[in-house]
Amino acid sequence: MRDINKLIIHCSYTPEYMDIGVEEIDEWHRKKGWNGCGYHYVIRRDGTVETGRSTRLVGAHCLGHNEGSVGICLVGGMSDDEKPERNFTEEQYKSLRHAIGALRNGLGDLDLFGHYELDSKKECPCFDVNEWYEGGEDGVF
Repeated sequence: MRDINKLIIHCSYTPEYMDIGVEEIDEWHRKKGWNGCGYHYVIRRDGTVETGRSTRLVGAHCLGHNEGSVGICLVGGMSDDEKPERNFTEEQYKSLRHAIGALRNGLGDLDLFGHYELDSKKECPCFDVNEWYEGGEDGVF
């Protein structure tokens, strides 16, 4: 197993009416010339967690931080007028909380980041992940 010390939370930057998953993201990433879906997990609008890359493999989700991290992508994050928007469902938040807990339980005390914290050109996932996680709420702030 590779050395993992970070969980990085992303969003697909899609409008809330667009329910996509690993299959669509895999296609988008391959069109960019990548080796398939760059995220390890994708959380659909209904809270379903889909597996992208195996956690045994390095992801392709955060330039300069892929080697020691696991990437989780929430579907959504864009308003109808194509601006960043925290439009995730309660089911997505519940699944994200469960995924973070399960990964930390299995891999150790991993540092938690929103993508924007590691790449100043990004705004995803459109909320402060640590504030949300430590607040203990499953739903929206």
